[in-house]
Amino acid sequence: MDHFKGYPMPAIRTDAHFGDRLVRCFVQRPHSFHAMLEAALARNAQGEALVFEGRRWSYRALDAEVGRVAAGLAARGVGRGDRVAMLLGNVPEFVFVLYAVQRLGAVAVPVSVREQKPGLHYILNQCGAKLIVHEAALTARVPDALDCPALLHRIAVDDGVALSEAVAPVAPGDAASREGFAALLLHGALMQAAAVEAEDTALILYTSGTTGRPKGAMLTHFNIAHSVMHFEACMRLTHTDRSALAVPASHVTGLVAIIATMLHVAGAVLVLRQFKAADYIAQAAAERVTQTILVPAMYQLILLQPEFEKHDLSAWRVGGYGGAPMPVATIDLLAAKLPNLILTNAYGATETTSPVTIMPAGDTRAHADTVGVVVPCGQVIVVDDNGVEVPRGATGELWIGGPMVVKGYWDNVEATAREFTAGYWHSGDLGSIDSEGYVRVFDRKKDMLNRGGYKIYSVEVENVLMAWPGVIEAAVVGRPCPVLGERVHAVVHAPGADLSEAGLREFCAARLADYKVPESISFSTAPLPRNANGKLMKRLLREALPA
Repeated sequence: MDHFKGYPMPAIRTDAHFGDRLVRCFVQRPHSFHAMLEAALARNAQGEALVFEGRRWSYRALDAEVGRVAAGLAARGVGRGDRVAMLLGNVPEFVFVLYAVQRLGAVAVPVSVREQKPGLHYILNQCGAKLIVHEAALTARVPDALDCPALLHRIAVDDGVALSEAVAPVAPGDAASREGFAALLLHGALMQAAAVEAEDTALILYTSGTTGRPKGAMLTHFNIAHSVMHFEACMRLTHTDRSALAVPASHVTGLVAIIATMLHVAGAVLVLRQFKAADYIAQAAAERVTQTILVPAMYQLILLQPEFEKHDLSAWRVGGYGGAPMPVATIDLLAAKLPNLILTNAYGATETTSPVTIMPAGDTRAHADTVGVVVPCGQVIVVDDNGVEVPRGATGELWIGGPMVVKGYWDNVEATAREFTAGYWHSGDLGSIDSEGYVRVFDRKKDMLNRGGYKIYSVEVENVLMAWPGVIEAAVVGRPCPVLGERVHAVVHAPGADLSEAGLREFCAARLADYKVPESISFSTAPLPRNANGKLMKRLLREALPA
């Protein structure tokens, strides 16, 4: 079934890539990440590329800034294949450095600003980063040179923090240079891009694993090209679109779905330091934002703001979301309040360079329990524990293939062999594909509950809890039980809502099989813990359960 019939879809053919993978590919596609900047400059040089707190850059101005940063990095020995770490939040320098690294044919390694010193130490050594650009306020987290011998240069972006105050004392024997960002801009401009191959690594993104060390997924130019083209075609994006970056720039949604996709279509990115619902509404209205991707809880917070009705958000036409189901009540309220907005679920992961599925326009309400359909060049199969494909409609683990699937993990042969089979990445998600091609994601394989032999998919229970008015977030985890193995426990974030444990349990009992009804519920005054990709960190919820 062609769910994207009538969309502006480029021609597709099957090619061999990454050695032995046969994948469906767009015939005409950008050769590299940097080629997208060159194309945007040729197409929309005077058009707005970047907006941040009142400052604006056209594509021509952005290109000049990138040239200066690239020259500074090159003067410090950064060249093709070198790794450049970026400990930066949502600031313009993130974009400047990202594109400059691509101009040099080097590899950008964005790291969440939430990462602490031990994790950063591991990442820098594991990828062998030669240079790091970091926020001055985070200088204390950057390991000493003795701990990271390959790290030769540290560049601090001064954002209201005096560099002399922010830079930690130099340790004895620490020969690594420490400089301010302005020092990068003293070497003229480098405008010529280095030659790269499409299958070269452009980015290394470290997965936020719940156990063990994080793994560095290698996103290639080829992967990125297909992901941005999927967003362009399936969301019908053009150079007139303006996207709001309200999720972290350092993670795959912000980096690929917003920054790289807007670069590809030569649109504009409104960079927001952080998401605050009231500020988001005001800035999205003032900047005439047309598209963004948020997590469902953000939409609910937007609707709860008293200022919502005061601002004109009529330009907002594409509302992407992922990381959690969108409550039907929220879908209906958004349809009433913002009739021009098309809600679009998008499911993906770091290892898939973002989208695996996208909801066709107009299907969200009728297929609210799904994550849409597989993107045009993608492939998804559902397999059992033995890797055998199950019949259509049956539940199993989702294995994902296609040109957007990364080639593996940086310097980690064992993890690559374990998590990839013939080009398919083992997602760890339990789901199914129905007869019409809509994909459902029920639970993480490790998060499925087993209550006395009965399997319980937490997302089903969470959807029911989210239907209660005022519930912003809900998570279901297993409480250990010596008799049944696990019992159903729910954690609910519903500030100001009129609810009780007994009332919620009664509400669930009318809509779920008895063994699925939460046997205990705790109420959280704070938002539930999420990683920077917006996914619930259920491990932390389980650890917080009373004995």
